[in-house]
Amino acid sequence: MWQLKDHAEGADKATNALKMKALLDACANIVPGIIKLEVAIAKPGLEATYDVVLYSEFASAAALDAYQNHPQHLALKPFVSAVRLARQCMDYEVN
Repeated sequence: MWQLKDHAEGADKATNALKMKALLDACANIVPGIIKLEVAIAKPGLEATYDVVLYSEFASAAALDAYQNHPQHLALKPFVSAVRLARQCMDYEVN
């Protein structure tokens, strides 16, 4: 989950949230083993403490590692770092 700055990279929060969603959505099939990858943007009027959320499922820890180190995923990190105010993350295994 990411909380975005009100303005960054020459754009407002809403514009950056849409760009971030597009960049993450484009990673949905970049490596084998991605079972699910969903990106959502907080909707006005609904309670939300973060602006963008990524939910993903991977077939294995190796698939997650391949995703995290894929050049397309690495390429979006500078933009995300520039527009984010805060980030929360939790990776976990389901048995």
